[in-house]
Amino acid sequence: MRARVVVQMLCVALVSVATGCGVIDSSPPATTPTTRTTNLLTSTAGQQNSWSTSAPANAVAARAQLATLAIKGRAPMTGYGRSQFGRAWSDAVTVDGGHNGCDTRDDILKRDLTNITFVGGVCKVASGTLNDPYTGKTIKFVRGDRTSMKVQIDHVVPLADAWQKGAQQWTADKRLNLANDPRNLLAVDGSTNQAKGAGDAATWLPPNKSFRCTYVSKQIAIKAAYRLWVTQAEHDAMERMLATCK
Repeated sequence: MRARVVVQMLCVALVSVATGCGVIDSSPPATTPTTRTTNLLTSTAGQQNSWSTSAPANAVAARAQLATLAIKGRAPMTGYGRSQFGRAWSDAVTVDGGHNGCDTRDDILKRDLTNITFVGGVCKVASGTLNDPYTGKTIKFVRGDRTSMKVQIDHVVPLADAWQKGAQQWTADKRLNLANDPRNLLAVDGSTNQAKGAGDAATWLPPNKSFRCTYVSKQIAIKAAYRLWVTQAEHDAMERMLATCK
């Protein structure tokens, strides 16, 4: 059985290399979608793969990593714009998934959704099911002008927050990498993502309380990886949250 799964995964990879993938748009599928019953990047539906954030395995490890983050005041938003982090969902990055022929949004949809179907190859996700980590709801995703935004890709560490806590001083390539790093991205409920905005842990946590420990650990991990700092209020909020975690 394991050998057959490995063969199937190799076949999918060969198809992806041979066909190439287009840039995502929000238009309805023009051709009959191809069905995949499991996530291409996982062998078990709903199970996170190696692209998920390398967050600490437990609260003790997360607190130790939090202690390595510099504590500073928030820098001004002067000069910030989404364009400072490059073209949205660019594949021209050096983080995991870069230069694979698919744009980052579709990469994350493929990773986080189950029961996915594709249109026009193995990049553009036409439909799927999201077990939303932020709300605990099950959301049916259908690609289209009026439906795509029901599932959005959230930057766990918001780009505006990163800008105020170190990213202003980075190269354009490093900012582009952060904006497309799968470790900093999650497919989530669209309206909840909008409510989050650019909030840090001191001002926003997921409504789904069972995910909060994981969420804070992910933020700490990405800030440590990119050497972003935290404010005192943010640090204290993270510490309080981790004190409730196992």
